[in-house]
Amino acid sequence: MFSARAEPDRDCPRCARLADFRRQAREREPGWFNAPVPAFGAPSARLLIVGLAPGLQGANRTGRPFTGDYAGDLLYATLLEFGFAAGVYAARPDDGLRLVETAIVNAVRCVPPQNKPLPAEMAQCRPFLEAALDEMPRLHTIVALGRIAHESVLRAASAKLSGHPFGHGAEFALPIGGRDVGLIDSYHCSRYNTNTGVLTPAMFRAVFARARERLGPVKRR
Repeated sequence: MFSARAEPDRDCPRCARLADFRRQAREREPGWFNAPVPAFGAPSARLLIVGLAPGLQGANRTGRPFTGDYAGDLLYATLLEFGFAAGVYAARPDDGLRLVETAIVNAVRCVPPQNKPLPAEMAQCRPFLEAALDEMPRLHTIVALGRIAHESVLRAASAKLSGHPFGHGAEFALPIGGRDVGLIDSYHCSRYNTNTGVLTPAMFRAVFARARERLGPVKRR
């Protein structure tokens, strides 16, 4: 597990707007998770997937990144295909799915209204991403899902945005922890992007095929 430095408290007060939205969600749906969503996976992972923020009825409801909404259906099916996950994804945190040398975290840990975090909220949450990167000694490759995730990773790594323009399939080398870590960009796997053709399953698969190539073949046990 990641340390407390990398995980916000359940009642994190850093962003007043998000804390208020979280309070309203708890009143409306007391059985949901309704808290900052922790990372899924271990600090020993070699691949880190960085998303935008929890979906209201997805991770905010279930408490596991990308679990319970369409984006998770596409993401976890792709991870299973390329050996970055094992088991069966059933859109529940108790489905038994496990990640293989992979961890998943969101740039913003609390669900934002209309799934649109403000720049100040991204900045307030960035120390948790910075801490997560610090705690991953074997980190080899990062996949950023969307521009916000891309820019959050760059800022967490103290890299210049101007020298690393976002683009689907774009690759960069970032100095993290005294070594070069690869960054691969992807359009976010949201229903909107797939419905409008911005991102096709084939395009998404290509990103993880490249990550698999960088990390090497799956080690069978």
